[in-house]
Amino acid sequence: MIIRPAQISDYARIASLHADSWRRTYRGLFSDAFLDHEADADRQRVWMRRLESAPANQYVLVAEEAANVTGFICIYGGEDPRWGALIDNLHVAHKLRRRGIGRQLMAQAFAWLEQHHATAAVYLWVMENNLNARGFYENLGASNTGVVEKPNPVGGGSARNCRYVWASPLHLCHSLIAQKEP
Repeated sequence: MIIRPAQISDYARIASLHADSWRRTYRGLFSDAFLDHEADADRQRVWMRRLESAPANQYVLVAEEAANVTGFICIYGGEDPRWGALIDNLHVAHKLRRRGIGRQLMAQAFAWLEQHHATAAVYLWVMENNLNARGFYENLGASNTGVVEKPNPVGGGSARNCRYVWASPLHLCHSLIAQKEP
């Protein structure tokens, strides 16, 4: 497996993985009609736009194995004056979870943040009922700073979301080093 910066040619594979992840994770939170009939096209539009017209503070990495995108992360450095850099997305192919791909993507993304936005905090939003993701971020040293009812980004409705925060990229790097197996 390799981890590398995303290219425009990756947009369809990223979008497919993203839509699949949403269908598996957010059933009951996003409308079934959206998940079943609109998620693929929606994510295709989003990822084409993000990779074609990337703002300077956006950094997208893909994990790739045998020409398949097995995971990706999208971050925005300095996105919020108080909370710092935003991890907008982190998704790993369902059948490949728990193999360290998410941890490796986080490590490389945080290395980029440490180089470009070292003094800023880092945060993300995760739906309150997504216990697997919450446990993953807590194991990496993030703190849940509160729960907010937020409108879903697509598909209608709203859900309770937790804001997870690291004081700086260095905090996550230390957590990843401490958890490495001998």
